[in-house]
Formats: sequence, C-alpha cells, structure tokens
Amino acid sequence: MLRKIVSMTADVLCTLDLPEPFPTLVSARAALRTLGRLPGAEGLAAELHARPVDVLCPQLRDPIDAAVLDAGLPRLRCVSVYAVGYDNVDVDAATARGIVVGHTPGVLTDAVADCTVGLMLAVARRLCEGDRELRAGRYTGWEPTYLLGTEMRDAVLGIIGFGRIGQAVARRALAFSMRIVYFDTTDPTIADDLREIAQQVSLDALLREADVVSVHTPLSAETHHLIDTDALRAMKPTAVLVNTSRGPVIDEVALVRALREHWIAGAGLDVYENEPQLAPGLAGCTNAVLAPHLGSATVRTRAAMGELCARNALDAIAGRLPRHCVNPEAWARASPPPLTAS
Repeated sequence: MLRKIVSMTADVLCTLDLPEPFPTLVSARAALRTLGRLPGAEGLAAELHARPVDVLCPQLRDPIDAAVLDAGLPRLRCVSVYAVGYDNVDVDAATARGIVVGHTPGVLTDAVADCTVGLMLAVARRLCEGDRELRAGRYTGWEPTYLLGTEMRDAVLGIIGFGRIGQAVARRALAFSMRIVYFDTTDPTIADDLREIAQQVSLDALLREADVVSVHTPLSAETHHLIDTDALRAMKPTAVLVNTSRGPVIDEVALVRALREHWIAGAGLDVYENEPQLAPGLAGCTNAVLAPHLGSATVRTRAAMGELCARNALDAIAGRLPRHCVNPEAWARASPPPLTAS
C-alpha cells in the first residue's frame, strides 16, 4: 500500500556549512539551515526545541546524546553524520526513539590511508624534525649520523583494526616491502589480495613485533585507551606509533611520557583524546608529528562525504531507509511517511 505524502516542508539543520554537492542536493528537496557554529549539547537541544527539524546533520564534534534527541522529537527522524565514525551519537538512544543514524563510509578510505602513510614516513624518517632544524638555522651540513631514522623496507607494520582503511594502508605498505601483521577485535572480511599476505596476531604479539603500529579501530568502550602505558612499554624502543582513527584509543598522557622518555622512537597523530586540545607536553615532543585531523581533508573526499550525508538525509525525507544507516531497526520501528515526492 502506498503511504500518503505528508503535506509539509522538510527541514534540515547543519551545525557547520558542508561542501558541495550537499547544499545543492538538500536545498532541492528541503529547507536547509546552518548554525555556523558548534553549540554543544545544551545549545543544540535548545535549538531543536525552538525550531524543530526533520533531519539533523552534525559534525563529529557535536555530541548527540539522549537530551538532544529528545529535544528533536516528535519531528526528528534522522541524524545524518558528516563522518564515517559516529561515536559522538548515542545510537542506542536514537534507536529507542525511532531515529535513524546515517554516516559516510567508504569514501574516506584512500584519503585516510594516504595520510597514514605520510605520517608514518614523516616520523620514521624524521622529516619534520629536519624541517625545524633547517628553519631554525641549526643545519650545518651533511653528517654521517645526523637525524638517522627507520627504513621501511622489510619493517613490520602492525595494524590495529583491519577494516577498509587498515587494509588500504596495508596495500600501500606492500610497496615498501613491509611485512603486515594485524589485530582486530572483530572478525573483518579480508580482501583476496591480502588474505595470504597479512598475518593475524594477538595484540601483545603485534606490539612486541611491529616497527610501525598503525591504529584504525573504531572508538568504543572496548577500544578506549587500548594503547595505554602497558601497551606503550611493550613496543620496541625503535617503534613508531601512528593514529588516524579516534584520539581516545590512545592514552595521550601516557603517550607524552613514552615520547619524552623514549619508550618508543616517535608518533604521528592526526586525532587527539580531547580534540582540539592536546595533552600537556605533547606539543613539545620533538619526536611527534602532529596533524590537525587532516585524514579526509581532500577536495574530492570531503565532497563525496557531503554527497553521502545528503543522500542519507534525502532518503529519510522521502520515507526511505537511509542508504548508509547504522541502526535500521529504528526505521522499522518508526516507519515515518515521506515528506516529499521522490
């Protein structure tokens, strides 16, 4: 039986402006409004209560908790996150309220993998340290033992979290003739080209063996501070740690101590535990390369994320399950009617 189209204008709210084609796609079907700021949980709840919307498109730094979701009811039907990770959303609370949560998987894979390899090389070959030496006028000429680093050829790359991005990093590492070992808390599907090459090991074994440890696991209660003091002490003193997943997977205070006391050789970080703040002392660690969350920061990738975010929102508006939905059971429970013809 065909569901009747509700005669009302659909409203979509973003906290920050999203790149094309998001605004063009959404504006063709709905009234689009942007706050232009990150208001925090209380501010966002107040905004939704005062001006209800059908779809909320938040950033990964917007906390979407039960209070925010309640403020959006009874109208809010979808939270379409402009990110592949959705740990900022209380998915259980959204499901209980019949609100679907969409995200943007797949399109970030290559960009984040490229960034990971860039951090890996920058730390292992001490490129940023060399850059600082030159700019400060401390470089006096080539010397046999000056700023010696780690060579990637035949080094062991330990990947924590062997999903799409972890496997994309592995493929790039093969160009350096690196040996790949991985650990995953789930049972990921391994691509055919990596099945006979990548070796699954325990986390303890990975930390002991790897010359480079690269973190690609989602943030959860299980992975929070997965890399803690004990993990850092288990790594080789010549090892490099790279994180392009989520900041709280690493205990940043423990990492600062590890870098200062040279438990490990260095770290390359694109994400931080209390982003955008850094743990005290981290900025002063010369053996750390710090990037400002640039993993997906390419023109093509951010545009692709915008399109997926828009498509999720438009699906919900049209009375369809969003194509990249993490809690489809919420849609089955609510079964909202279409607001516009599709």
